[in-house]
Amino acid sequence: MSNRLPLENMDLFYNRRKNIAQKNYGSAIIVASQPEPGFYGSHSTFRQNSNLYYLTGFEEPESILVFRPGMTPETVLFTRKKDKEKETWDGFRFGPEGVETHYKIDKAYTIDEFEKQTVQLLKGVDKLYYRMFKNSMADKRVQTVLEDLRLSQGRTGYGLLPIYDADEFLGEFRLFKSDEELEIMRSACRISAEAHVEAMKNTRPDMNEKEIFNLITYEMFKRGATREGYNSIIAGGNNATTLHYVFNDCKLKSGELLLIDAGAEYRYYTGDITRTFPINGKFTDEQAIVYEGVLKIQKTIINYLKPGLPFKELHEMATSLLTDLMLELGLLSGRKADIISALEHKKYYPHGVGHWLGLDVHDAGLYYIKDQPRTIQPNMCFTIEPGLYIPEDDHMAPAKYRGIGIRIEDNIRLTTTGAEVMTTMAPKEIADLEKIIGSK
Repeated sequence: MSNRLPLENMDLFYNRRKNIAQKNYGSAIIVASQPEPGFYGSHSTFRQNSNLYYLTGFEEPESILVFRPGMTPETVLFTRKKDKEKETWDGFRFGPEGVETHYKIDKAYTIDEFEKQTVQLLKGVDKLYYRMFKNSMADKRVQTVLEDLRLSQGRTGYGLLPIYDADEFLGEFRLFKSDEELEIMRSACRISAEAHVEAMKNTRPDMNEKEIFNLITYEMFKRGATREGYNSIIAGGNNATTLHYVFNDCKLKSGELLLIDAGAEYRYYTGDITRTFPINGKFTDEQAIVYEGVLKIQKTIINYLKPGLPFKELHEMATSLLTDLMLELGLLSGRKADIISALEHKKYYPHGVGHWLGLDVHDAGLYYIKDQPRTIQPNMCFTIEPGLYIPEDDHMAPAKYRGIGIRIEDNIRLTTTGAEVMTTMAPKEIADLEKIIGSK
């Protein structure tokens, strides 16, 4: 059976750990792999825990990293042992020797040695970073280690190590993207955008949503995607007013809009694009009014971006501008300040304007620091995605706007002066959309 080499240059992960180590001497970080799915289809659905991949590049299940900055050994990875019979059924395993050879890890053991070795590894450590409740088997192992460590210290008076959230700690590093990460993210955005374009070209009335779902998924994989970044939303007509519509199985009707929220994952980083356009290639006057209103708001927010802005301010800006649009369309009435204070705007705009983007589609990183809104800084990546959703059974809304759901979402890297929009390849201007829809 042939060997499989790591997908990435291990210097990337080594340098990443070195940077983290400089801010964490005396502590230990334990990160466990994602729980493995059921047997059938496991290899097509398993995805490594984002933090474990971020630190090691290692993609096998049943693995746990113990990272001890400034100590020897500094990195210890526990993984599955080599087993030719199981590899015949389930695929190649690196085993401890392969890990030490290929992954720039100081020491590797089999996973069944975790409790015994980690008790020794945690002696002398002053605090532990670990995220509970993500992997029940790993939780049991870590709890056993902590109790054994406490008992091993006898009557010294030392109790359990203080435990801090590893996801919160590592999220502060993941929030700022390196040049290497940005190049991967641009590729994920390009693949996502090109797949959206192909979906636009092939959309026509009387198709089924699932046809578009299959097409856009195929186009992403064709261009090198590792997997979908998340469950795609293919929502025709009134289905687009359901934010997390998942059925993707209805007929596309002429005269209605199609909302596609889909993104490709490439080398663990994901794109996240939403586009909304007419199924028959021509916006009605009412659709165009609502669409242009949302698009204008999105472009206004993107043009406003600069370092130092509180992310919360972007949410407030979207709420204010979209409430103005609701008043213009006759969806709401009254004083804007009163509407927002009473949260009446959430009837038509129930979500936020964006989220961090990276290894996860809703990526790690705090939005508030010590109860204060976080400011955006260069090389943070996030989405900007205002929307307006008017259900067809909303008898309080003007009849001409009912059943219209619109969201427009782009992926942003903040620069020192403004925004790099990484998803411009997916058109969103009305003239460009009408030209491309159904053209293939």
